[in-house]
Amino acid sequence: MEHPVSRVLALLELLQDRPGLTGAELAARLDVDERTIRRYTARLAELGIPVSAERGRYGGYRLLPGYRLPPLMLNQDEAASVVLGLRAGRSSGLSVGERAAETALAKIQRVLPAPLRERIAAVEQTLGLSAAPAPGPGPAAAALFALAEAARRRRRVRLAYRDREDRPSEREFDPYGLVFHSGRWYTTGLDHRSGEPRTFRLDRIERVVPGETGFEPPEDFDPVQRVVESLAGAPWRHRVEVELGMTLAEARRRLPPAVGTLTELAADRVLLRARAQNLDGVAVMLAGLGRPFTVREPAELRAEVRALAARLAVWGEEPPEPSEPPKPPVPPA
Repeated sequence: MEHPVSRVLALLELLQDRPGLTGAELAARLDVDERTIRRYTARLAELGIPVSAERGRYGGYRLLPGYRLPPLMLNQDEAASVVLGLRAGRSSGLSVGERAAETALAKIQRVLPAPLRERIAAVEQTLGLSAAPAPGPGPAAAALFALAEAARRRRRVRLAYRDREDRPSEREFDPYGLVFHSGRWYTTGLDHRSGEPRTFRLDRIERVVPGETGFEPPEDFDPVQRVVESLAGAPWRHRVEVELGMTLAEARRRLPPAVGTLTELAADRVLLRARAQNLDGVAVMLAGLGRPFTVREPAELRAEVRALAARLAVWGEEPPEPSEPPKPPVPPA
């Protein structure tokens, strides 16, 4: 016979997975009566896990929000997804803090059943990630959450920031949004110290003090586009403008946001603006689109496209018939 504690924990798992189930539905799933369900919910409340019961068409049993579950209950697929997601996030830089991902992984893996722990270990040992490990520690969770809340509420903040030369500064800042790009977190918005839009790396932010002064971001402001443009604005890179013979929807589908900005010129014509360090790579990318294009600037890119076309023409020729290898010399008798 199943132990009552096991059914109480099974009820807890049902309430996590399917909030709003009625007493009759819970009773049917656990093979008990509704009176027993009420007794189980009272037992959960004694353990510090409050359960609300609402009557009516949209009523049912629910866990009250804002408390920590002791213990965290995950099925096999959920546990595997959490562990592998934490590892991928740590590798890509999507995690926060220096050791948050490691400590979270350690806590979860300690409570995993041995068979599931072995299966996850097998995936980890055979998994290859194409992205390079994230450079340096991630941002502090406090700064990330404070900026996210300020951007959502449209409230100004005060930043304590250190630039690339490690020089400290204090500044008033209107955060328009957060962006994760190339293994790092950024925030972009209006910097009141300079009076201009600026982009800041979150791992260089030492402190965020929320304020109550409101702001309105410019219409059609795209945080991702702004961050990409600001990072691509180094003077040693080439400025590229190319007209693409495709729709805006197709261009957005085939070109990642990090490549540059897209502007619709006509129903089947799009202007790509970008920065590039190596123009030969841009020529290869444009050829790979398989659509007609016109290079506006720079002139050096036109030369790279012609050079690529010449190389492809040579490589596409039929190879000559192989000649017979020379016969080895006959040694003297």
